[in-house]
Amino acid sequence: MNPENIYPRTGDLQTVYLKNVITDPNITAGSYTIYNDFVHDPRHFERNNVLYHYPVNHDRLVIGKFCSIACGAKFLFNSANHTLSSLSTYPFPIFFKEWDLDIQNITDAWDNKGDIVIGNDVWIGYEAVILAGVSIGDGAVIGARAVVTKDVPPYTIAAGVPAKPIRRRFPDETIAALQKLRWWDWPEEKIQRHIKDIQSGKAENLAAARP
Repeated sequence: MNPENIYPRTGDLQTVYLKNVITDPNITAGSYTIYNDFVHDPRHFERNNVLYHYPVNHDRLVIGKFCSIACGAKFLFNSANHTLSSLSTYPFPIFFKEWDLDIQNITDAWDNKGDIVIGNDVWIGYEAVILAGVSIGDGAVIGARAVVTKDVPPYTIAAGVPAKPIRRRFPDETIAALQKLRWWDWPEEKIQRHIKDIQSGKAENLAAARP
């Protein structure tokens, strides 16, 4: 167990600890968050999966700890949008030289909806697409090939196009307990001692965990 390794498992070159392959300062991932890719080199996550993420916007991708991101999941940022406030969706400001426009207004070509924020312990399914401005809460699950256009509450399963909540994973009191416990912030040694309690599905077992 070494969160500073690129590959979590010996001999498995399809899965990486994401934070150890990220170079863009506007992308962050927490410890133990994994990305699996059986089509492309998972080390190229920034190039293949974080799209339309241009420095001019200063928008951020923030991913928490212990997330699981499946092959082909995509994060589409603001420059993918064409503004809907204009009478035309044609991105004139991008072609400032051709139309003799002010380069300072290039961001007028799209609607800026903000950062993408993924909580802790989130599972994002195969080829899911997360759009700019979306926040996904701790413990949420995003179905395969879902297109997430709106925020997803903690511990909620969302799927479909556009993605909609299917159900909550646990009763309200369990969700509240997990959000209070925040086990992902525990020291590694404590997490290791209580993996069975985490997997038990019973928050009371985790709440009773010894220091």
